[in-house]
Amino acid sequence: MQYLLRNLGNYGQEQIRGRYKSMTRVGDRDIKIEGRLVRVARIDGDSYRFMEDPRPMIDALRKSRLGIDLFTFTQKLPETKPQYDYPMEWDNLAVLPISTYDNWWTKQIGFKARNKAKQAEKKGVLVREVPFDDALVHGIWKIYNECPVRQGRLFWHYGRNQESVRKVSETFLDSSVFIGAYEGDELIGFVKLTLDETGTQAGIMHIISTLGSRNKAPTSAMLARAVRSCADRGVSHLVFANWIYGRRQESGLRDFKERNAFGRVDVPRYYVPLTRWGSVAFPLRLHHKLTERVPEPLAARLRDLRSAWYQRKFHLSPDAL
Repeated sequence: MQYLLRNLGNYGQEQIRGRYKSMTRVGDRDIKIEGRLVRVARIDGDSYRFMEDPRPMIDALRKSRLGIDLFTFTQKLPETKPQYDYPMEWDNLAVLPISTYDNWWTKQIGFKARNKAKQAEKKGVLVREVPFDDALVHGIWKIYNECPVRQGRLFWHYGRNQESVRKVSETFLDSSVFIGAYEGDELIGFVKLTLDETGTQAGIMHIISTLGSRNKAPTSAMLARAVRSCADRGVSHLVFANWIYGRRQESGLRDFKERNAFGRVDVPRYYVPLTRWGSVAFPLRLHHKLTERVPEPLAARLRDLRSAWYQRKFHLSPDAL
């Protein structure tokens, strides 16, 4: 029960601790391995990095003696039809197609989304692209340590020291864009955009703002700046993690994405068995987390219980959850 309460509703944090992950190098790629019952490997940052031909990696993993049962990878947008003859499942993404910033601003989003994006500027918040430096790391560290709970669950970045924040923030630094929201000289929110190898697809690796600045709508303003940054660089697709998580169809996060013209796109996610156990485990869906098998009515009840527990434990107001 404690495992379910702790892990329900994982909204794809950039770095997640405590799920038996390890990292190794295979060829010219860093490979993440997770799981105990079924060991699943993927290239590091497989939401932002893609392989033109997966066969050399699959062959290398088979010869590696790393004990990997399944290797998973997905395709790059806009291609959504299966291109490979490997076992697969359908994954879902929240995707914004981008032509120009003006098109997004005037035709893709509605009145409410535009007002939200304007609200920050009216209240004195400045949003701009920023370099990755000590000042940014310090600002991110302060945001991460504002509250131990985010979106109703324990926040994985809470309690990190500044050196740890630097390490998790500087991943894919050569292909990332940082956007900061400032109230005076204080960082009150940031976005990390990461581009793929071709510079045509970008993912929102992290977007977060302080709880105390919610009434200034910095997140909406930062998303608008992210769209502009993508349009300026010729990025045609901006991905904001998943459209739905597990069996949960509705959420405030999904509503936010929808208001800003993101939509659901289903893409094939391949699972290549590398061992006999992997061949058995995949059709039995043993590579999925236990929490993904919980019926949504029960999951919703457990999320409510978890939020109430954290509210009492950390003496938080309901608004903080």
